[in-house]
Amino acid sequence: MGSVVIDRRGFELLIAALQSRDYKVVAPTARDGAIAYDEIGGVSDLPAGLTDEQEAGSYRLWCRDDDALFGYAVGPQSWKRYLFEPKTVVFRAQRVERVGFVRAGPSDAAPRYAFVGVRSCEIAAIGIQDRVFLGGSHADPHYRARRDAFIVAVQCGEPGGTCFCASMRTGPRAEAGFDLALTEIVAGDRHEFVVEVGSSRGDDLLGQVPSRPADSSDLGAARAVTDSASERMGRRLDADGLPERLAAVLEHSHWDQVASRCLGCTSCTLVCPTCFCSRVSDTTDLKGLEATRTRTWDSCFTLGHSYLHGGSVRSTIRDRYRQWLTHKLSTWVAQFGTSGCVGCGRCITWCPVGIDITVEVQALLAPLGPGRPTVSPGAGAPVEPAAPAEVPR
Repeated sequence: MGSVVIDRRGFELLIAALQSRDYKVVAPTARDGAIAYDEIGGVSDLPAGLTDEQEAGSYRLWCRDDDALFGYAVGPQSWKRYLFEPKTVVFRAQRVERVGFVRAGPSDAAPRYAFVGVRSCEIAAIGIQDRVFLGGSHADPHYRARRDAFIVAVQCGEPGGTCFCASMRTGPRAEAGFDLALTEIVAGDRHEFVVEVGSSRGDDLLGQVPSRPADSSDLGAARAVTDSASERMGRRLDADGLPERLAAVLEHSHWDQVASRCLGCTSCTLVCPTCFCSRVSDTTDLKGLEATRTRTWDSCFTLGHSYLHGGSVRSTIRDRYRQWLTHKLSTWVAQFGTSGCVGCGRCITWCPVGIDITVEVQALLAPLGPGRPTVSPGAGAPVEPAAPAEVPR
């Protein structure tokens, strides 16, 4: 399963081969001024020639000076919306005369997905949710039914201003967890993809696409893409010993400072690729003949999430923000064996007041006590953008 090189036409044939095998192909598109995941018909639906500028509380799309298909970082959505749906019908039951309620027949079969353009940090996030929903003796049947997706990774060449996957050791290069991994090479008239095979079904699919073996120069060019991305990370976070260090500052006064800015809006948890909080509700029709149990996304920032009989355990935004940050970066390790953060930077970009998790951790752990340090040069300074241009909406 060595690496090969395909051109843009070969990439189009790869998408067509997935569709011919009845996969629903989902990939990045440009919609409403952002990169969003959606079903595509072909390569023409990808955001060719676009890049993004991301900072705390800020996101903009810009036009590139080339036709790269994957020349941007991640948008607000993550792949969890396809594997762990925002709203899931757990089961339905119908009242049968002289019998009572009986469970209705099985729901529609889960879609057969192929995810194209999955970044390394997102593969790590899927692995984290695998441990949540598939680990242990009680696997979630709805997640399991959707999990067997064909994954076409794209190695990251354009980190965003809020990315810090290199600090979390989740990127920018994917080493496993994919069927095929593409590195886009755009230089002058050259527009090719170095393709690494990660599974037997990936190897089988690639056999339907014209290619040539990758030589040492191709592999070197592919490695240079991710090496450059690693050096240009927008943020950094010292993750060594972080669970223990955060456990020692649970009563730090800085929690009050961040709470004074936090809106408790849940945006950070909704865009996070690993957050998995949910709530369950039961409803019946007006005649009392059918009952439905539904699971929907929830957030530890909502007042009702920690409600126990008599009231909420975390009644203040300070308590709820502290729960979110320390669970993500500290107690998650004891619970699931890894950090709950993959360094994608979404929570920073899409926070409406620009709260930056890397800055807050730095303030909490600063040896001189409380404060809100600024981001050091090179660790978050925005890149000068290209001239603005019309982008698809």
